[in-house]
Amino acid sequence: MTLMRRTLPGFAALFSLPLAWVLLLLVIPYAFMISVSFWTRQFPLFYPDFQFGNYAQIFSDPQYTTVILRTLKIAFLVTACSLALGYPLAYFLVFTVRSPGMRNLLYMSVIVPLWVSYLLRAYTWKIILGTDGALNSLLVSMGIVDAPLDIFLYNQTAMVVTLVYIFVPFMVMPLYTVLDNIPRRLIEASEDLGVGPFMTFWKVIFPLSLGGVIAGATMTFCLAFGDFVAPVLVGGPDGTMVANLLQTQFGAALNWPLGSALATLVLALVLIMLQVSSRLDKAGRIDLT
Repeated sequence: MTLMRRTLPGFAALFSLPLAWVLLLLVIPYAFMISVSFWTRQFPLFYPDFQFGNYAQIFSDPQYTTVILRTLKIAFLVTACSLALGYPLAYFLVFTVRSPGMRNLLYMSVIVPLWVSYLLRAYTWKIILGTDGALNSLLVSMGIVDAPLDIFLYNQTAMVVTLVYIFVPFMVMPLYTVLDNIPRRLIEASEDLGVGPFMTFWKVIFPLSLGGVIAGATMTFCLAFGDFVAPVLVGGPDGTMVANLLQTQFGAALNWPLGSALATLVLALVLIMLQVSSRLDKAGRIDLT
């Protein structure tokens, strides 16, 4: 009992700083944001109130619902494309590359772009897809087109390509970790039983890697859903996403209540996504002990 009395102040001191950090930088700002979402705006000021007019405006105005649905669509496309690229790459690194040195080198080549500036990586695709970019120069030099095309840039396809390039490492990292931790004895047992490579993958490897799929998809979706740089650089007029609306409401429009309502809705959608992914992860988890 005396030992517990002595250790309790130590634990309190140890956790006081992280708790204060979370309280000051997460709980209080979120609480203020949610409260402001119920305020009333009377240009150029806004006043404390408790009404749902800001949320009603979001769901009744097609401008906002269209942008939210577009953001969800682009986030899902980015997640699906990142999974289609990231899973084969992670599988190749874990099960095909035999040399540990080569495997680490290839894995680091996937991670290194994260050390480069986000803006630089986004600008790279703007340069590649532009009318004077590498893609148009290649097409013209090969004689496929007579003049540079402007269809590659400032559209949703360019946004998806750019975001996939930026966020695919967040898909590869959890997939690589999960695949690398799959016990090889299970794969060998499947092969000893005469099961072919495809069925071994479908019945053994893929179910055991679902945790990495869910983790990578969750990170990729949430990051793509909240992005606001790529729409400005390569999106064009039809590429506005919800984060750009937030930037406008808190900036040029000076409508903090509506911006807070949009931010609260985005937070709710992300929390729902996290809850769904957590439930899927628990449902698909396989005990190997």
